[in-house]
Amino acid sequence: MDTIPGVGRRTAEQIIAEIGTNMDQFPSAAHLCSWAGLCPGQNESAGKQKSARTRKGNEKLRSALVEAARAASRVKDTFLASQYHRIAARRGSNRAAVAVAHSILTIVYHILKRKQPYIELGPNFYEEKRRDMVIRQSLKKLESLGLKVSVETMVSKPYRHLLLRILSFIFIPYFYIMYGLSFLLPFCGTLFSG
Repeated sequence: MDTIPGVGRRTAEQIIAEIGTNMDQFPSAAHLCSWAGLCPGQNESAGKQKSARTRKGNEKLRSALVEAARAASRVKDTFLASQYHRIAARRGSNRAAVAVAHSILTIVYHILKRKQPYIELGPNFYEEKRRDMVIRQSLKKLESLGLKVSVETMVSKPYRHLLLRILSFIFIPYFYIMYGLSFLLPFCGTLFSG
C-alpha cells in the first residue's frame, strides 16, 4: 500500500488500523469512502444546490488521508498529483485535497479487495481518456478568442517510435554495408593490383 504516491508506511499503518484488511464489510469503494466521510455532500432543495459539505466520518482516517493527499500533490509525474492540481485550479486546494483523499481510499479498497499492487496511471491518464472532449474544449476556447482553427491528426508517439524503429532496421544495415565496402575498397585495390 505504501507504493501509492503520498502514502508512507506510517499512513498505511493508520489506514489499516482504522479500516482493517477485510473489505467484505464494505459492499463497494463508495460505501467505504462514505463511511470515512470523504464523499461530497448532497443538499438540494427546490432544484437549488446548497452547501455540499462532506459528512462527519472517521476523523482519524480522514485526517491521515487528507495529509497523504497533500503529500501526493507534491510527487512529480503521478496521476494523483495531476488530479490535485487540476481540481485545485478550479475549486481550491482544500477541496482538491479531499478529492484526492477520496481517490486514495478508493485505491486502497481495490488493493485490499483484489490483493493486487498499485499501478501508476501517469499524469496524462485523464487527458488521454478524455482526449476528444479536450480537443472540443480547446477549439471552442480558441474560437471564442476570435481564432479560426483547423484540426489535423498527427502520427502519435507510439506509432512514430515504431516508424523510426522500422526505418532504423532498413537504413542502419544499409549504412554499415556501404561504409564497410567503402572501407574495404582501398585494400581490395591493393590485393588485386599486386
